[in-house]
Amino acid sequence: MPTARPAAPQPATPSRHAKASYPWLRAIRRYFGFSRRETSGFVALLLLMLLWLGLPYLLRPALPAYNPAPDQQRLNAWAAELAARRTTRPAYASRYPRRAPVPRVALAPFDPNQLTETDWEARGLPRYVVRRLVNYRTVLGGFKAKEQIRRTYGLPDSVFARLAPYMLLPDQLPPREARPYAGSRPGSYPERTAFGGAEKSRFPRKPTRLAPFDLNAADTTQLMQIRGIGRGYARRIVEYRQRLGGFQKEDQTAEIYVLRDAPDLVDSLRKYTFVAPGFTPTPLDVNNASFEVLQAHPYVGKRLARVLVAFRQQHGPFRQPTDLRQIRILDQATYEKLMPYLVLK
Repeated sequence: MPTARPAAPQPATPSRHAKASYPWLRAIRRYFGFSRRETSGFVALLLLMLLWLGLPYLLRPALPAYNPAPDQQRLNAWAAELAARRTTRPAYASRYPRRAPVPRVALAPFDPNQLTETDWEARGLPRYVVRRLVNYRTVLGGFKAKEQIRRTYGLPDSVFARLAPYMLLPDQLPPREARPYAGSRPGSYPERTAFGGAEKSRFPRKPTRLAPFDLNAADTTQLMQIRGIGRGYARRIVEYRQRLGGFQKEDQTAEIYVLRDAPDLVDSLRKYTFVAPGFTPTPLDVNNASFEVLQAHPYVGKRLARVLVAFRQQHGPFRQPTDLRQIRILDQATYEKLMPYLVLK
């Protein structure tokens, strides 16, 4: 009779609670789980970090042990040396030695012109006031009244009031004698001439009627005939004319620095001067002139002269006056004023 085989064990069916937790476990493993390769890499990275943090301590050389005894001995020796210098330093005599106080004396009538410094101190005056009082007496040649002593700088009024009754001097200075006025004596002053008299003036008078003259041909003497134009103004006008190469019109005198704030003098120059028709100013060759010549011209200056020299070195000489408009720092107003003086060779 055949024997029956035992039944195979059936897998245990999970409970309802375990089945419900399976999705959560899968989610946790999916987002927070590590594979074997990731775990190995994490462990290796952690070991490298620990090695990197401990490497400075492993490579740092061992410091020797500090022994403060030698340093303390050296400090003690220095302290003893300083103490010895302080005790053995010679005592210097004071610049202002102390003086023994002067004993006071009883007040009695006295002559201020006969007292010494010690006598004044014995009557209660401070030493610094005594010195001033004696010096003041020497300058005056002797006191003549109590009022002079009262004027001494630093003398307290209370001290003067205490000593004044014992001073053998009058209270006030005697009145001064009337002196004859020097102008009352004949011949005291030389005779003066009336205004516009025969006496010759130190400065020659300028003409009231002045004929206009050529501004480019006038010298300083001729310019000084205009009222208000002195030697300094005339010299500045001539110097500016030489630097400019000649005036093209009378209005250019307003460009002179000393005449910028003097419009009345500019009007006088316009009134009594003129520029001759057909006058040709001294030309300025911008292609061949040196930097010193260019910068001396009032319409060029150092900055524009430096750019002109650099421009013609890089691009060659200027062919026509309009080529100067390629320079950016040259504005239209300066270009128009500079045009009559330009020449290209």
